[in-house]
Amino acid sequence: MKIAVIALGKIGLPLAVQFASKGHEVVGVDVNQATVDLINSGVEPFPGEAHLAEMLAELVPAGKLRATTNYADAVPEADAVVLVVPLFVDDEARPDFGWMDDATSTLAAHLTADTLVAYETTLPVGTTRTRWKPMLEEGSGLVEGTDFHLVFSPERVLTGRVFADLRKYPKLVGGLSEAGAARAVAFYEEVLDFDDRPDLPRGNGVWNLGSAEAAEMAKLAETTYRDVNIGLANQFAQYAATAGIDIYQVIEASNSQPYSHIHQPGIAVGGHCIPVYPRLYLWNDPAATVVRAAREANAGMPDYTIGLLEGVHGSLQGQRVVVLGAAYRGGVKETAFSGVFGAVAALRERGAEVFVHDPLYTDDELARYGWQPYHLGEPVDAAVVQADHAEYRDLTPASLPGIRTFVDGRRVSTAEAWPGVTYRVIGIPGT
Repeated sequence: MKIAVIALGKIGLPLAVQFASKGHEVVGVDVNQATVDLINSGVEPFPGEAHLAEMLAELVPAGKLRATTNYADAVPEADAVVLVVPLFVDDEARPDFGWMDDATSTLAAHLTADTLVAYETTLPVGTTRTRWKPMLEEGSGLVEGTDFHLVFSPERVLTGRVFADLRKYPKLVGGLSEAGAARAVAFYEEVLDFDDRPDLPRGNGVWNLGSAEAAEMAKLAETTYRDVNIGLANQFAQYAATAGIDIYQVIEASNSQPYSHIHQPGIAVGGHCIPVYPRLYLWNDPAATVVRAAREANAGMPDYTIGLLEGVHGSLQGQRVVVLGAAYRGGVKETAFSGVFGAVAALRERGAEVFVHDPLYTDDELARYGWQPYHLGEPVDAAVVQADHAEYRDLTPASLPGIRTFVDGRRVSTAEAWPGVTYRVIGIPGT
């Protein structure tokens, strides 16, 4: 097959590589010329994705994968076009379809008959049918369901382990017609491999959910579930701390029964997915009070954690406080909706002199966010762990000279590692 992949970011590029690894001719499209040039040189444009570098180095010289900024070079006569263009959101996660609209319009202008078009970017329910179908038909002069087929198939992978996740989880598909869905099932069965999953009642593979709307909602539902679960865990943790209870013992005990799956509390819920997709769900269903309450509870956790620090440390006015971790999660160089923003704001509101440390970021990169970089070994009065980087598991008081209070927002350490220092964890009183 000839396959075009639109947008070669942290999901799109690994997808293009996966398709090419199955022997197909893949052309990727990206608006960034520097990204295109790196890919065509067989070099990964971003670090941290397992196996991406070696696969690029093999597939590009073999002529199986190339990149371009030109839709006219990639889209005409393609058997399938897969779009993973970012959907931008504001601070309240209200969708901004600007980039996706532009990509769809340009795709439509070059779309030819008998092409399967699959959107993988997470979308509000109904977007595929009510937004993309009319735009593609108007721009191409073709008729969906007759001249081309349009489906939604959400990405369900985590950056850093995309190739493993593609094999591990069922590929969900929803079409606008039975014929389109069948075409999509056949396509994804051809380009993906799946691990054996005897735990799944339907087995692993490509699952046709019957409609684009069902596939859109499935992605929103699985991510919103996590946000709601974490919100519940965070509220349990806040109550447990006031009642003299170790919430982690409670969670472990509760989850020993097969109907309980309580997640872990923490300083923040960050990233492109968990903080965002519940808002996209609320965009469709504003009456979802449970979803809204959980999102608000999780959004308030950075301020709660800084309040915990203030409660045990005393006034933060003029105190040197370092936030450990700019990234939204350990090992990933990405600050999307990271708890660092709320933590820094809460510390500044309390008059602290705030520093930020992250082993993945240079001083200049941190400074561009408006933060004062911190280096281990410099004097500090208090520290708050925001990202669970592996490097933070080995910290000791010697790493943070002068420290009096250590608030472990991700439970990466233990009280025993901090002799003479007030150590606190969310959900455990008096640690």
